[in-house]
Amino acid sequence: MALRLGVIGTGSVVREIYEHLYFHSRYSSAIRVEAICDSDVSRLESSGARWHVPDDRRFLDYETMLRTVALDAVAVNTPDDVHRAPVEAALRAGVDVVLPKPTAGTVSDAHAIVRAVRETRRFLGVDFHKREDPVTKEARSRYASGVYGKLQTAQFQMLDKLLVADPNHSPRFFASPDFAQRNSPVSFLTSHMADTFMFITGLKPIEVRAVGYSQKLPSLEPIAVDGYDLVDTTVVFDTGVVCHIVTGWSLPNAADCLTVQTGRLIFTDGMVDLWQNHYGYREVTPGGIDNRNVLFRNFEPNGRVSGYGIDCPGRILENIVRFREGVMEADEQSELLSAVALGFYTTLLCECAVVSLERGSRPEEGVVAGAPVDVRALLAERVGQEAARSYYA
Repeated sequence: MALRLGVIGTGSVVREIYEHLYFHSRYSSAIRVEAICDSDVSRLESSGARWHVPDDRRFLDYETMLRTVALDAVAVNTPDDVHRAPVEAALRAGVDVVLPKPTAGTVSDAHAIVRAVRETRRFLGVDFHKREDPVTKEARSRYASGVYGKLQTAQFQMLDKLLVADPNHSPRFFASPDFAQRNSPVSFLTSHMADTFMFITGLKPIEVRAVGYSQKLPSLEPIAVDGYDLVDTTVVFDTGVVCHIVTGWSLPNAADCLTVQTGRLIFTDGMVDLWQNHYGYREVTPGGIDNRNVLFRNFEPNGRVSGYGIDCPGRILENIVRFREGVMEADEQSELLSAVALGFYTTLLCECAVVSLERGSRPEEGVVAGAPVDVRALLAERVGQEAARSYYA
C-alpha cells in the first residue's frame, strides 16, 4: 500500500528536490500525495494543478489538512524558523514526518521537536542529504576503523555562486527576494558542513566563534541585501579537535561550479581530503563551463531522477513505512530517533554561531568579529540545566 503523504509547503526546495522524489523517482510508486498545504495561494493552486490534487485536498493551513485528510506522513517543507509548529502538530496527530535540514532555526525549537518525538512515539526523519553522499559515508567508515589515528583538526568550505543569494539575478534562484536576508550562510550552508563533520566523527561542540562579512550583498543593485556574504566559524569539540567551517554565497557567477565544497581532516597518522572543489560531471557548452553534481541529482533518460539528494528523503519515507508496519528493530529505531540523528547538535552549533555574531564587535565596516560562545552554557540558557545535561551526558 502506498504511503499517504501530505505536503506542507510547496516552494523552492520542493521545486528543486522533492517534486522529483514524489513523482519521478524509484520511491514514487510507494508514495501517494493525498493533500497539499501552502499559505501562498498561487503556489498552492499551481502545485495542485501540476500534481492533480483535487481542490478539496488543497489547504491554506496545516491544522485543517491534518483534521480533514487521513494521512500516514507529512513532508514539512516550510522555512527553517517555522518547522516546529507543523512538525509538533503532525506528530501529536499520530502522523509521521520527513523534514529537510536543519531540524529547526533555534535550539529551543529543536529541543521541542525532539521532545515531541519521544512523547508521541512517532517517527521523524531529517533530510541531511550529505549523510548519503558516498564520499561522506566512506569517510565515516574509514574514520571509525581508526586507520588514520587520532583526529586533531579539520577545515571545511562550502561556497555558492552569488546568483544563489542575489535577488536581482534572472531567473531568481529562490522565489523570495528576501531569501538571503532571512537566511544566512550559517543556516543554509554551515548546517551542511557542521552536520557532515559530526556525522563522520560523532563529536559534540563545546565552543563556537564566528566572523561574518557583509561586503558584497549590501552592494547589489537595484535590490541590496542586508545579510552576510560569508561566515567563518571556528568550533572546538569535546575531544579538543578544532574544525574551521567557511561558508558563503558570493563566488562570482563565472565560477565553474554552483557550489565549491572541500573538506580536510588532519590526523596523527594521516590526512583525508573530501570533494577537492569539483565534483561529478564536467561540461563545456556555449553557456560556459559547468561541473554538474550528478551524484546529488541525476536525470536519467527514462525521466526518473536519482542521486543521494533523492535517496536520503526517499529512505526516510521507507523507514516510516517500516516503522508503521512494526518491522523496525528497537536498536535501529533508537539510533534513528536519537538527538544526533535528528540533527539537534547541528542546530545547536549553528545557533551558537549566530549568537557569536550578535555578541561581536565591528573592527571595520562590513565585518563582525564574533565573541566566543560556550555551547553548553548557551544550551542551558535555552532549554534549562536538566535538559542541557541530558544532551551532554
